[in-house]
Amino acid sequence: MTLESQALPGQDIREYLTSYPQELAFGADDAQVVFDRHHTADFILVNDGQPLDRSILLAHVRSSRKNLTSVQVEVHEALVTAHRVAARYTLTAVMRKSRVAVTEIYMFGLLAADGRLQHIDQVTRIVPGPGNRANDVGRHSSAEIADGAPPSIEPTPE
Repeated sequence: MTLESQALPGQDIREYLTSYPQELAFGADDAQVVFDRHHTADFILVNDGQPLDRSILLAHVRSSRKNLTSVQVEVHEALVTAHRVAARYTLTAVMRKSRVAVTEIYMFGLLAADGRLQHIDQVTRIVPGPGNRANDVGRHSSAEIADGAPPSIEPTPE
């Protein structure tokens, strides 16, 4: 099984949402190659009001590749038009030491002419649940992600 997604976000947003995190975290290709395959050079992700550019996102990926043990995406709704995409999905990430983060994401994107993503605005919601350490992960700001250091996660008192 290859982790490389053949579909661009503008061709199949569901495929992108489910394959891209796997490819980015566990694929053999360099993170920059994977990122550029799906996004334009001027790509900006505005996550919960915080703009993140390519360099910030790639710094975050480097720490994720070291700390992530599995990632799963469940797409609940998705829409693609000529120049726009939208989706509502849940991302479940399991980090080393069994830390789990479950996040519901509402994403709205702008596509470049070639079908790659040029801009995303998204809002996220931590999904409460037993064993979900997303409440700890969610406390970290985009500025901390921009530093490139993996966020430190303290256990939540039971």
